[in-house]
Amino acid sequence: MTKSNRAADFLQNMKQDLPATPLVIEPKPQEAKANKTASTRAGLKHIGGYFDMETVEKVAVLRARLRLDNSELIKLAIDDLHRKHTAKRAFGDI
Repeated sequence: MTKSNRAADFLQNMKQDLPATPLVIEPKPQEAKANKTASTRAGLKHIGGYFDMETVEKVAVLRARLRLDNSELIKLAIDDLHRKHTAKRAFGDI
């Protein structure tokens, strides 16, 4: 079948009458989406920030190297900072 024949067939099909009963697609209830999100994030708190491009690039590199998502990467960074801060307090450096 040549390209012009396919185009002609397409145009011919577009000219056909639509069925008497239109196809009705009912939207999914919003509850299903809300329940999925709520069940996976139950009891969690969102923490975000705005960063310059240099920091965004560092985050992207670390995510790729460590194979972590944003939440896991932020948790790792906070845990590390907290551990260092606690150690300094224990030795009286703060």
